[in-house]
Amino acid sequence: MELRSLGNCGLRVSALSLGAMTFGESQTFMKGVTSSDDEARRVFDAAIDAGMNLVDTANVYSEGRSEELTGEWVQGKRDKVLIATKCRFPIGFGTRPIGPHDMGLSRKAILDACEGSLRRLNTDVIDLYQVHMQDISVPIEETLRALDDLVTQGKVRYIGCSNYTGYRLVESLWAADRRSTHCYESVQLQWSLAVRDAEREIVPACRKFGVGTLIWSPLARGFLSGKYKQGQKPPPGTRLESWQDSYAQFDNDRMWKLLDVIGQVASRRETTHAAISLAWLLAKPEVSSIIVGARTVEQLNQNLKATSIRLTEAEVRELDDASKPDWGYPYSFIERMQPW
Repeated sequence: MELRSLGNCGLRVSALSLGAMTFGESQTFMKGVTSSDDEARRVFDAAIDAGMNLVDTANVYSEGRSEELTGEWVQGKRDKVLIATKCRFPIGFGTRPIGPHDMGLSRKAILDACEGSLRRLNTDVIDLYQVHMQDISVPIEETLRALDDLVTQGKVRYIGCSNYTGYRLVESLWAADRRSTHCYESVQLQWSLAVRDAEREIVPACRKFGVGTLIWSPLARGFLSGKYKQGQKPPPGTRLESWQDSYAQFDNDRMWKLLDVIGQVASRRETTHAAISLAWLLAKPEVSSIIVGARTVEQLNQNLKATSIRLTEAEVRELDDASKPDWGYPYSFIERMQPW
């Protein structure tokens, strides 16, 4: 599988990475949409065999169980598998009392969370440690200094962020430069043909400053897979059957027309909706790696088809045009004169 640089740092990551959010039975936000341990293990092994070298998890996924399973299954393969995990949110949120330092990006919260993740992952070092979402209640300098100390101590190799606004990302890069701390090497963000909001500010900032991008929900929680039909309820057992609010965001004429265009490109290429949707992202130069979260080996194999597809410039433009959102002010205003 193709390896790509993670922004400006020396880390080389596979074009597709494995998302471990479906590992382990969950009682919180992923309840009912995770894999059995046996099936998750088969997905893990198949992904590594296919050339994926990055597994992305988080302390909150399945209340820590995802990290435990990742740490267990990576044994004997650690030299060829990069582990990425995250901190910010409290484990078991909504199922137990949450203390004042069980969440957020204060120094105490970060250091405590990292020790917990190292223990569950059964490893001495985390390859990419990411903050799961920005926290404006804590000075960015405090967050960066805590992360910098983890790198200096050898507990973390690289640091990244996720779910950041463009202004907060640039503020973080500026603060790291000013204070001479390690900086964010990557941003994990939502990006797909159905959700292109990150292209307003975050993606241009990453392009300008050489920050890598790891893409989550590249199939819009499965909507772009082609399994959903207009006027019909989501198929039983699918993620969007459980997440009705998410399905309502996509159940509109614009999205169904987009699926038609994806289907036309897929038909010409004799492949699937999912493969075309992922191939569109792989064609974007800012993309370092796409995180795919497969619940079954069959789903994983469907996603892997994207790595053999190279869309033409005309096909990329066709998909760009079909998925173009209303950018709003000032983007649409500026676009009349020059690309932004």
